[in-house]
Amino acid sequence: MKGAQYAGDGTIEIVELNATPPGREELQIAVAYCGLCGTDLHIIHGDMDARVITPLVFGHEMSGTVAAVGTGVTGWSVGDALTVMPLVWDGSCSACLAGHQHICQNLEFVGIDSPGALQQFWNVPASIGVKLPPELDLRTAALVEPTAVAVHDVRRSELQVGDRVVVLGGGPIGVLIASVARHAGARVMVAEVDEARRRRIAGLGFEVVDPSSTDIVEHVTTWTEGIGADVVFEVSGAAAAVRTLTALPKVRGTIVVVAIHNAHRDIDLQRVFWRELRLLGARVYQRADFDRAAELLLQGVIPVDELITGIVPLEETASAMADLGAGRAMKVLVDVAGIAS
Repeated sequence: MKGAQYAGDGTIEIVELNATPPGREELQIAVAYCGLCGTDLHIIHGDMDARVITPLVFGHEMSGTVAAVGTGVTGWSVGDALTVMPLVWDGSCSACLAGHQHICQNLEFVGIDSPGALQQFWNVPASIGVKLPPELDLRTAALVEPTAVAVHDVRRSELQVGDRVVVLGGGPIGVLIASVARHAGARVMVAEVDEARRRRIAGLGFEVVDPSSTDIVEHVTTWTEGIGADVVFEVSGAAAAVRTLTALPKVRGTIVVVAIHNAHRDIDLQRVFWRELRLLGARVYQRADFDRAAELLLQGVIPVDELITGIVPLEETASAMADLGAGRAMKVLVDVAGIAS
């Protein structure tokens, strides 16, 4: 079988891999589609070289069907459509014992710490499989995992109907957060520097601002009639966004940090103190977020066709990653199974 792997030094190789039967309490998945994301870019750019073991088959945003069921597995049948919640926790650390298994202190993120979905057949613990509604097509289902990220982020914010929300960063996760927040009853503004992305976002009906040419603090102040935003999501990962971050929320407003920041950032803590702001991290997701994500996709809340800007064969994974890194694409799916060929 074929797979795509990160070989180090920014290199992606297409290789032949051995398909093995699923072990005890494992499922073998025939992978249909695998989405490429910002975390994958961090891997390919070498930002996670201290963590990953190369060569690494990466990828974790996926959809597929059960190809084989290992011994000891119940509740699954060959042909079942599924995605995965790619988290394996130890169940014994203080975070797990407090009910926060998704941010286990010894968390294994499948597709980073162990092999991922960019292979035609993928063996995973049955416990991380998430059944999909039969009416959800596999192309759309590849967005369940990133949509679950957005669902978790919005849930963490505790936003209310009528809240004014600012999303800093109009990439795929930013658009997903904006979509989920709007469906929850918020008014949403998205700040994005890329012109093509701004046009796409505006076409979805969101207020859009270019923070590179507009005083975003003044813009948000005017938009909120001098009050400030109820919730601000930092999704850009940019130092410039962080410098203005605490100037955007209202008194006792909420900031949710979603992006991965690989460098230390300067942040105005005086403003956090002065306005009694809440500063929250939102890292991954919980099982309920996957269920809600599938519901939102079925309901048409998520702009699937606007988010998926390309579908490529497995052999073109490297060029697709280059397009993502250069900002030439939003969400690219890798057609691992060759469905479109």
